Amino acid sequence: MGVRRTDEDVWDLVVVGAGPAGTSAALGALAADPARRVLLLDREDFPRDKSCGDGIAPHVLDALASVGVHDVAAGWTPLRQMVLARPPSSARVQRSLHRPVWVIPRQVLDLRLVQHAVRAGAELRRHRVRDVQVTADGVVLDGRFTGAVVVAADGAHSVLRPATGQPSVRRRALAIRGYAPTPASGVGKQVIVYGERRQPSYAWAFDRGDGLSNIGYGELLGTGAEPPSRTLLLQQLELLLPGAADGATHWHAHHLPLSQLRWRQPDGRLLLAGDAAGLVNPMTGEGIYYAVASGILAGRAAVAALAESAPERAGALHRTSVRRQFARHLRHTSVTSTLSDSPAVVDAGIRAAARDQGVFDDLVEIGLGQGLITPRLLGGLTRALVTRPPRPQPSVAP
Repeated sequence: MGVRRTDEDVWDLVVVGAGPAGTSAALGALAADPARRVLLLDREDFPRDKSCGDGIAPHVLDALASVGVHDVAAGWTPLRQMVLARPPSSARVQRSLHRPVWVIPRQVLDLRLVQHAVRAGAELRRHRVRDVQVTADGVVLDGRFTGAVVVAADGAHSVLRPATGQPSVRRRALAIRGYAPTPASGVGKQVIVYGERRQPSYAWAFDRGDGLSNIGYGELLGTGAEPPSRTLLLQQLELLLPGAADGATHWHAHHLPLSQLRWRQPDGRLLLAGDAAGLVNPMTGEGIYYAVASGILAGRAAVAALAESAPERAGALHRTSVRRQFARHLRHTSVTSTLSDSPAVVDAGIRAAARDQGVFDDLVEIGLGQGLITPRLLGGLTRALVTRPPRPQPSVAP
């Protein structure tokens, strides 16, 4: 016998996944029309931990401010210094960031966003979606919840994505994350040290500002190859950032579905956002800004389609808005990701950033979510490639 749906189970918008992409979709929809009935579904209770680098770019705060959220970073220390290095060479740079970043555990960030979405009018329920049926009248989840429009914000292993007709994201990375005491040399810094394995391949140590650092290592997965083991990931972290993992706890691994040259969103009532949409910077693995921005756009597209009494137009509206915001950036990050397959290019980029603050700023920006390959960045990289690098100096820990 099928599950009987009541009026309470029929919604203007159902969002599956209450992480940054999902809560931002709810916030985007309710900021556009506070009267809309919005349901947030997540398989876990909040607060809950989530494996992530925890880096929050200023772009995230800008996007959230557009939907009335201004306090997600309250109480957390802004970081103003970044270090980039590649130990086999002498390439190393430490510079001030043009705008500060924050490192906020997802246990904190996601809970704050959920609370904002609920205060805005969304209803939160714990439920793990297993079945998706797209009908002429709406999208039915597990025979229980019906949304005129549904946002798939259920992460890298999305259950909803196949229902859009889109295949799984093929280009993925795997990373492991832990929390360790911050050494004196790491206070106030984001440190990224590039490795020798499949690119992107790097270790990181991001100071949270509360005595702990988010540390980890990630690398690109080979097509058809066995994924790296936990032991290998931790070995690479120790190789690139010796001692960073001393005293570390809360280890978790996660997949990163990396963005491609062209982003796809089919027509219809089912919208993709965040990791489920395959929106993760292919050069850096940054995903929070993409999640928040694409979530807000999905919520707005849903409301716009409903206002036209044409929920089936939501997919087309979402596709247009996401491509308008990200298409050029995704093309440029695809190019930089391909170029960074070469260690010589990585070294040249770091040396160019060490010579010119503007080049450093451009490099950081393209890794965060809005930047492009500027003439300044291209010129600095070209000069660094054709200029003989200095002799390696005795290594100094970043």
